[in-house]
Amino acid sequence: MLMSLIPKSHPRAKSLLIREKLVTGFDQGLVAKEGLLAHGRGEAFDYLLGEKTSKTAKLAIRAAAAQILLADLPVISVNGNIAALCPKEIVRLANTSRAKIEVNLFYANEKRKQNIIKILKKSGAKEILGTNRNLSTTLPGLDSARRIVDKNGIFAADVVIVPLEDGDRTMALRRAEKTVITFDLNPLSRTSQTANITIVDNVTRAIDLLTITCKKLSNKNKKTLEKIVHDFNNKKNLSDNIIEIRDNLTRRLHIA
Repeated sequence: MLMSLIPKSHPRAKSLLIREKLVTGFDQGLVAKEGLLAHGRGEAFDYLLGEKTSKTAKLAIRAAAAQILLADLPVISVNGNIAALCPKEIVRLANTSRAKIEVNLFYANEKRKQNIIKILKKSGAKEILGTNRNLSTTLPGLDSARRIVDKNGIFAADVVIVPLEDGDRTMALRRAEKTVITFDLNPLSRTSQTANITIVDNVTRAIDLLTITCKKLSNKNKKTLEKIVHDFNNKKNLSDNIIEIRDNLTRRLHIA
C-alpha cells in the first residue's frame, strides 16, 4: 500500500494520506470516480485555510454540537467519501450525540451502498438507515438519486448533518424545514451559504472535535444550548472565514 511509502516528515503527509484513503475507498467500491474529483476541489481550499482548524470553524463546531444536542431526531447522512475517510469517527459521533446514520448517495448503485453499509458495520454501527426499500420515500424538490430517503431517517429528522454535501440537497432540506449542519471547505459554495451551520474545515479534522464538543456540552441545560445556537450567525461566520483565508494568504506571501 502506498501509505507506507509516505514519510511522516513530508510537508504534505496528512494530505497525501487522505488521498490514499480515498483511492483505497475507490478500490473497495466505496467512492465514486466523481468523489475523487470533488475531494481535489476541497483539498485546494484546505491549502487556502492553512490546513488547520480555524477560529470560525471552532465557533461553528460549538454551535453544531449544541444544535445536535437540542434535536429530537438528528441524522448523519453518509456518502462514499465519508465512509472511506472516517467511518469510525462517524459512528463515534452518532453514539455520542444519539444521532442516526443514513446512507444517501448522489451516484447511487446498490453494490456501492452495500459496500458502505459493510464498512460502517465493521466500524461499529448497529443501525443503518436507507437500506430498507419498504421504508423509502422522496424528499420534495430534488431530482437526483439523493431524493430517496428513509421515512424514519432524513425524512423525519429535524436536524440533518451532511458532510461533503451538494447544494441541491441542502436547499431541498431547508425547504423541508430541516436544520442543516454541513462540513464544507469552500465557504462560497451553495451548500455553505444555504446551510444553517457550516463548519469550514476538513471533515477528517473537525469530526472528532464535533464529537468532543458534544460530550462537553451534554451536561448543559436546554437554555444554555439554545443561547449558543441563537448567538451563532452562519453568514457572519462564513464572512469571517473568508477574512481568515485572506490573512493566511497574506502571511504566506510575507514569509515567501
